[in-house]
Amino acid sequence: MNDPRVSRFWDIFVEKLKTYETRPDLARWYVRHAEQYIKAFPEQRLATHTPQILEQYLQEKGRNSRLKDWQYRQLVTALRVLFVDLVKTPWAATFPWQFWIDAARDLPSSHPTVARDYTAPAEADASDTAFEKSFAGVVGQLQAAFPQHVERMLAEIRVRHYSIRTEQAYLNWLARFVAFNDMQDPATLDTLAIRRFLEHLAVNRRVASSTQSQALNALVFFYKQVMNWTALELGEFAHSKKPRRLPVVLTRDEVQALLAALANPTHQLMANLLYGCGLRLMECVRLRTQDIDFGYQQILVRNAKGGKDRVVPLPRTLVTSLQTQLQQTKAMHQADLDNGLGEVYLPDALARKYPAAAKAFQWQYLFPSPRISTDPRSGAVRRHHVHENGLQKAIKQTAGKAGINKRVNCHALRHSFATHLLESGYDIRTVQELLGHADVSTTMIYTHVLNRPGVAVASPLDLLAAADSRRDVPGGQAPETP
Repeated sequence: MNDPRVSRFWDIFVEKLKTYETRPDLARWYVRHAEQYIKAFPEQRLATHTPQILEQYLQEKGRNSRLKDWQYRQLVTALRVLFVDLVKTPWAATFPWQFWIDAARDLPSSHPTVARDYTAPAEADASDTAFEKSFAGVVGQLQAAFPQHVERMLAEIRVRHYSIRTEQAYLNWLARFVAFNDMQDPATLDTLAIRRFLEHLAVNRRVASSTQSQALNALVFFYKQVMNWTALELGEFAHSKKPRRLPVVLTRDEVQALLAALANPTHQLMANLLYGCGLRLMECVRLRTQDIDFGYQQILVRNAKGGKDRVVPLPRTLVTSLQTQLQQTKAMHQADLDNGLGEVYLPDALARKYPAAAKAFQWQYLFPSPRISTDPRSGAVRRHHVHENGLQKAIKQTAGKAGINKRVNCHALRHSFATHLLESGYDIRTVQELLGHADVSTTMIYTHVLNRPGVAVASPLDLLAAADSRRDVPGGQAPETP
C-alpha cells in the first residue's frame, strides 16, 4: 500500500520544480534522479547530508560517460529542489548549484581547445558526425565544392601556427566570399570581386571596421599564400568607419568588490588569476597543473595568442588557494585512475610522442570539468577543463549584484590589470611583456585611459559654482576673468 506521505512529498517536489522553469512533461525524470539519490544512501536521513556528500555523488555521476549533458543538468536541478525547497538544509542555500549546472556543459567538437584535432577536413570521413557539425552551412558548401582550396588553406594556416579561431574565421570568410559570388571557383575571380564583397560588407551589411578588416585579411591570405598571387592590388574601396573605443577598466575598489562577491571558490580563484596575472579567459581555463611554479613564484602561460609562451608573476595571496585547488584536482584525478579513467586531452602530436602523458598528473587541467566526456572521433573517455561560459556568466551576474554600473566581463579584469600596473609606475614595455602583446602599440591603449584627456579640465559649471560660493562668503573674491 502506498504511503500518502510519500505521495504528498513527491507532489510538493513536482510543484516546486515548476519554479525552475522546467518542462512539465519531464517532471518524472527529475523525480527519478531524486529517487536514485535517496536510494544511494538508504541508512542516512537527508537532513544529515553534507555538501561533501553531495559533491562526491555528483563527481561519481560525472564519471558516467553515458550520462548526457542535459541529463546531468536535470540531476543537479533535481537535487537542488530536493535540498533547497523540501529538506531545506542550511547549507543548500549557498551551495554552488549554478556552477555544477554550468559544468555539465561539455566541450563541443568545435570548441577552440579541441577543434583542430576533431575537425581536420583533409583527414575526416564524410560520415563523421563531428565533421558534419563543424563544417555545416556555408563552410560545408565550400568544402564540398572546392575541397582542394580548403585543404591547401588549412595547410598554409597550420604551418604558420595560427590559432584555431583564426583558422575558423578565415575559412568562414572565404566561404562567404565564394557564396557571394554564386559559388564560383575563387581561383577564377579577380580583385574586382574582392572589392565588391568588401564594399557589400561595409555598405549593405554595415559591419564593424574590425569585421571588414578580418574579411580582408582572410581573402588576402588566401590569394597570396594559397593562390600564390605575388601582386594583389585592390585599389580603393569603401571602408567601414573605425570607431575609437577605450577598454572598460574597473577601479581597484570595484575589482575588490567583484572578487569578494563571487560566491563559488573556483570562480573566485579563476577571476583572481584573470586580474592578478592579466590572463585571457581561455589562458586561464587551459592552465595545466605543471604550469604553476611555486618555487619561482610564476605561472607559465603556454601556447597563448600567436602560439607564444610567456611567464607571469604568481600572486602571493593566491598561493594557498592554488595549493588547495591542486590538492582537489589530484584527488579527483586519483579517483579517476582508480576507476580506470584519468586521461586528459593532449594535442595530437604531443599525444603520439608521449603516449603515457595523457594520464600523468602534471598534464591534468588545473580547473577540470566535474564531468568526463567521450571524444567524438576516437571514443576516448577524457576529462576536459571547465567550460568558460560558467565563469563568464558568474562575473557578469556578480558585477550587477555588486552594484558595478559598467559593462563588466572577464576581459575587463585583464584591462584593469594592465591599467593598474601602469598607474603603479611600471613601464609600458614590462606591461607589454606580461600581457603577451606582439606590438607595443596594442598596449598603448591603456595610456589613453591613464592620461584621461580632458578629464583634468575643470568644468565651466564647477567654476560658476565656485564663484557663487565665494560671493556668499564675506570678503570673498570673484574669479579672475581670463
